[in-house]
Amino acid sequence: MNQREEIQELTLEDVMGDRFGRYSKYIIQERALPDIRDGLKPVQRRILYAMDKDNNTFDKAFRKSAKSVGNIMGNYHPHGDSSIYEAMVRMSQDWKLREVLIEMHGNNGSMDGDPPAAMRYTEARLSKLSGELLQDIEKETVDLVWNFDDTEKEPTVLPAKYPNLLVNGSTGISAGYATEIPTHNLGEVIEGTIYLIDHPNATLEKLMEFVPGPDFPTGGIIQGKKELKQAYETGRGKIIVRSQTKIEKIKGGKEQIVINEIPYEVNKANMVKKMDEIRINKKIDGIAEVRDESDRTGLQVVVELKKEANAQGILNYLFKNTDLQINYNFNMVAIDHQRPEQVGLKRFLQAYIEHRKDVLTRRSQFELTKAKKRQHIVEGLIKALSILDKVIATIRASKDKKDAKHNLMKAYQFTEEQAEAIVSLQLYRLTNTDITALEKEAEELRQQVEYLLLILNNDSELFKLMKKELREVKKNFETPRMTKIQEQIEELKIETEILVAQEDVILSVTKEGYIKRSSLRSYAASTPEELGMKEGDIVLYTGQLNTLDHLLLFTSHGNVIYRPIHELPDLRWKDVGEHISQTISGLSMDETILAVYPYKKMDQDKQFVLITKEGMIKQTKMTEFEPWRTYKSRATSCIKLKSDSDCLVDIELVASEEALDVFLVSHRGFGLRYPLKEVPVVGAKAAGVKSMNLKEGDFIVNGLTVLHEGDTPVTIITQRGASKRMLAQELTALGRAKRGLMVLRELKNNPHRIIYMNQSDKFEALNVYTDKEKEFTVIEKSIPIGERTSNGSFFLDEKVDGKVRSVSPSFLKKTEND
Repeated sequence: MNQREEIQELTLEDVMGDRFGRYSKYIIQERALPDIRDGLKPVQRRILYAMDKDNNTFDKAFRKSAKSVGNIMGNYHPHGDSSIYEAMVRMSQDWKLREVLIEMHGNNGSMDGDPPAAMRYTEARLSKLSGELLQDIEKETVDLVWNFDDTEKEPTVLPAKYPNLLVNGSTGISAGYATEIPTHNLGEVIEGTIYLIDHPNATLEKLMEFVPGPDFPTGGIIQGKKELKQAYETGRGKIIVRSQTKIEKIKGGKEQIVINEIPYEVNKANMVKKMDEIRINKKIDGIAEVRDESDRTGLQVVVELKKEANAQGILNYLFKNTDLQINYNFNMVAIDHQRPEQVGLKRFLQAYIEHRKDVLTRRSQFELTKAKKRQHIVEGLIKALSILDKVIATIRASKDKKDAKHNLMKAYQFTEEQAEAIVSLQLYRLTNTDITALEKEAEELRQQVEYLLLILNNDSELFKLMKKELREVKKNFETPRMTKIQEQIEELKIETEILVAQEDVILSVTKEGYIKRSSLRSYAASTPEELGMKEGDIVLYTGQLNTLDHLLLFTSHGNVIYRPIHELPDLRWKDVGEHISQTISGLSMDETILAVYPYKKMDQDKQFVLITKEGMIKQTKMTEFEPWRTYKSRATSCIKLKSDSDCLVDIELVASEEALDVFLVSHRGFGLRYPLKEVPVVGAKAAGVKSMNLKEGDFIVNGLTVLHEGDTPVTIITQRGASKRMLAQELTALGRAKRGLMVLRELKNNPHRIIYMNQSDKFEALNVYTDKEKEFTVIEKSIPIGERTSNGSFFLDEKVDGKVRSVSPSFLKKTEND
């Protein structure tokens, strides 16, 4: 089979790459991005040009939109009518454009995102300001190119008598590029342009004295001058735009938040709906009603509050969680010399000045050619009038117009253009007054030519003219600034009180990690012993707290979990509760809760004392455990454990100013007491220092902080079933990391080993479990306080009942808030 010549074999990659490249170039240059000179996208430019050509201008009657759209589509823009009409409608919306370019009669949409009426129902015409964009287009000021079917010419750019791109901004998405240019105040932009004409090396700071920031048609407040400067420098940046709000007092001692201006391009209806959803879903307490009171006189949204609600707090919450405040991202991309460029404020103005210089040069050249042509003819007419009788005689003696022209040129040295003008002259123009009129016109033409030559040969004259025309636009169209600018971005602090309904609750936490809060009603309807719990689990904490309180849970593996009380599951007292692993990831299977610390607020003067099984100790400031960003799903570390076998045995929260001692007891019966100030205060991730010099195979059973002077009874239980009480202060205070003194008498045969040690008055009773699955209850108060060297008294027979395996409190006393 022969290969046909017209068929090419190409790889798919080559074809796709080439076609997509061409498509991208087209949509970047010819669709989605504005031109830096006149600030218009091709569809907008075609709309304005076609309407201007149709005389559909501000001084004429309105005309049906469908007629204009059809005309634009038929002559210049070979795309769908809906895309043309949408662009046309946007140019008429005074909440999208700072200065509208099209005036429209009929429904042209709304801030609530309502669609405009169909184009067959609306009428439109160019606004007066559009005339300034198009002025002098007939004077060859811009390049005209053939349209899609080579039947009409259309402009590549408009003459633009003012910097439209900054005034009306632009937004668009193309291939690989997007643009977001905010709107600005016409008067400010013109002042900035004039200053840059006079001072081409002006700094951005100086230009920002004239153009301090965007001026949105919807008003509002901009925050962040530093961020604005960065955006104007690079073309990229982020500012905060917030609504204009006020808090008003209303009858009944209540307040309401009134919103009169909202951020640019925010859909008001969606914003109001989101605010009402916050009320319905009770995300915050205190909103009674949300009303949209906007009408033809202006925008107004009212948030009515309940009695004694925190108005400022609720307003801050709405700023943070609705479009009442938004981030506006500058991304100032425009087509500059056929290329998409990210540009800053100065380049925008420079590009406009370059464009305007070109327009004025071309206009002056056009007018100069026209003036010289007329000047030449006027000279001919003056000369003809001075020899009028001869001219008439010559014309009468000629056969026809062509012969008359020829004879005039031959007899009196007129040029062809002059001869044409003479023979075309009407008889009534030969009256006496005309010679003076012609002489006056000749003088005016001479002055005009002189001035135009001055402009063309002298840049300073051209710039003087440019500034004069800019000032005219400013004088005719300037409006006061609508958007306020504030120096700093205000950080929104939302107090928990606003988000949470205050309520007293009963909290319970178990060793296995089950946690819940119960209402006082549920607790009152049950007995304390009816607390829902898994078999074999132990209660670590129960107490009355408020939903505004907070909680720190420390685990045996050196992790700490933070929970605000209001986020805990609200369950019945008899329910088991939610296991901490349902929300926190990364905990070990054998990890248990060791200590529970509720608090109202972090105390800078308190620190935790952390003691590990393998003999490490440290102090860490409470404030190290301020809530972290990922607290809902992750624990944070409170100590670095040196080995996998090590674990925390005790955590104490102490006040900095207290004169306390550390009291430690080891498994083999060693006790050690020394001042707490010997333990350094270190960070949350640190491992700490050595607490006690342990013998091989020994470990810390527990540690306490005790008063340096006083009587602190402690209870000790051994594996043989002996219990004893002694005073911690009976141990002579030594130094940190010493071996310590015996708290039991060492026996050669079957020596006692400590299973449990804790402060005696902490619990009401202790449950003791043996390896033969027997359970005993020890009432601590019934144990006499003995000496350091005594081994206490037996409460079980180890041969019959087995060895002690574990000890736990039978039930905690009700713990008050810290």
